Amino acid sequence: MSPVTAGALQLLALISALALAYRPLGDHMARVYSSERHYRPEKWMYRAIGADPSASMRWPAYLRGVLAFSAVGVLFLYALQRVQGVLPGSLGFVSIDPDQAFNTAASFVANTNWQSYYGEQAMGHVVQTGGLAVQNFVSAAVGMAVAVALVRGFTRSRTGELGNFWADLVRGTVRILLPLSVIGAVVLVACGVIQNFSGIHEVGQFTGGTQQWNGGAVASQEVIKELGTNGGGYFNANSAHPFENPTPFSNLFEIFLILLIPFALTRTFGRMVGSPRQGYALLAAMAAIWVGFTALMMWTEFSHHGPALQIAGGAMEGKENRFGIGGSSIFAVATTLTSTGAVNSFHSSYTGLGGGITMLGMQLGEIAPGGVGSGLYGMLIMALIAVFIAGLMVGRTPEYLGRKIGTRQIKLAACYILITPALVLCFTAVALTLPTPADSMTNSGAHGFSEILYAYTSGANNNGSAFAGLNADTQWFNTTIGIAMLLGRFLPIVFVLALAGSLAEQRPVPPTAGTLRTDKPLYAGLLVGTILIITGLTYFPALALGPLAEGLAS
Repeated sequence: MSPVTAGALQLLALISALALAYRPLGDHMARVYSSERHYRPEKWMYRAIGADPSASMRWPAYLRGVLAFSAVGVLFLYALQRVQGVLPGSLGFVSIDPDQAFNTAASFVANTNWQSYYGEQAMGHVVQTGGLAVQNFVSAAVGMAVAVALVRGFTRSRTGELGNFWADLVRGTVRILLPLSVIGAVVLVACGVIQNFSGIHEVGQFTGGTQQWNGGAVASQEVIKELGTNGGGYFNANSAHPFENPTPFSNLFEIFLILLIPFALTRTFGRMVGSPRQGYALLAAMAAIWVGFTALMMWTEFSHHGPALQIAGGAMEGKENRFGIGGSSIFAVATTLTSTGAVNSFHSSYTGLGGGITMLGMQLGEIAPGGVGSGLYGMLIMALIAVFIAGLMVGRTPEYLGRKIGTRQIKLAACYILITPALVLCFTAVALTLPTPADSMTNSGAHGFSEILYAYTSGANNNGSAFAGLNADTQWFNTTIGIAMLLGRFLPIVFVLALAGSLAEQRPVPPTAGTLRTDKPLYAGLLVGTILIITGLTYFPALALGPLAEGLAS
């Protein structure tokens, strides 16, 4: 079987598995967030935090809950890293430096999971399991809660109430993420992923010496790393490490976990607004971009330019032999079109255009299908923009799901789509202007520019993957990328919840003969075009200086 055929079959198998899980999982999540019942363990949690799960919140109160909970998470994780040296199970590792502790705390609470350290050489069992793994769950649950709050904005009338943040947070964790993680962890252990609390071992003879390996609760952290679109690896090699991702089947299963909830949330959206066809329209737009990017990535990496690539069967530099180009390309697109950031290959070693595809996937806003929760609310923002553009074309007041898209709504949507490009481009420009940050680049020219552009793109878009080649463990990058991660996560959430509140205050307007049908293929095509055009206009000059220049020169 040729590598191209093997890659195509993996893609078809992945699509089939996602299709089978789409309706049952999407319906289950709709029931979870629409239920009025509270389970006994959930009631214990509400009492512990002093929350009333039945009290409905307007958007300012909902936002205060999100920000307060996340702020406590940052402080707790920062403190845990700073005292690691005196904790049991630290494996002898010292406490983390202040700038790196801030960067890591901001990273995991913001669902970015950017890592400027070697996981197996810096973090002990307590920090890994009691700090990082916990944030993998709750940061994903926060994203899902915000997405559900925006969906409720389309379903409620003249109230401004969006539900209860604490109930949404607990339900998302207990009823969705935990059960799926238990099942997924068992599958990963069966595939060979390790799960233990062993210490550091010296094994084998390598070039006259020994190599040190340490174990850990890897399977349980690996599953929520992918399922919650987090991405932080237990080991520095991330999902290329055989302890995290040992076989081609585990590789495909981890990609399945990455895409599972973001795609299924479109079904949840359709059920909650009372029109599954609306969810299918968003699904079609997401799937079209994802499949298109995957096919383009495979084409760039399988293209044979010269004898070396012909012998290897494609651009194998930086890729694991056990996954090949097909498995690596599918993983790279999935992880950058979502906010996962896990990697099973070296993105810096991709072809110039291939590296540009991974970068553009993040710059789209990670909405195809995007992160857990963030993908859905990002796509809904773009849906409003597309409706607004269509309204301008025909001279009608834009409407979406019975809500008029007026001046206030479009301003909030515009602020949402402008905040991350502003962070990415401004921080990149400053880093390239100052002498010290540029010293961290391994390469010069277009590829070196791509290293810094990718780093801030990954941080501000809450992805967390690294282009590699950039020494990001400096005070400058730890601090500025940490700031970019926090602003890139929580400023958009402010605009999303404000938009949800404004929608929930409206009285629904009945559709007329001139209302744009947003559940039709024509609208899905308009939505895809809007996403690509807005992103292209925003990032094209920067991409032209980096991956496009490199790709055209090769």
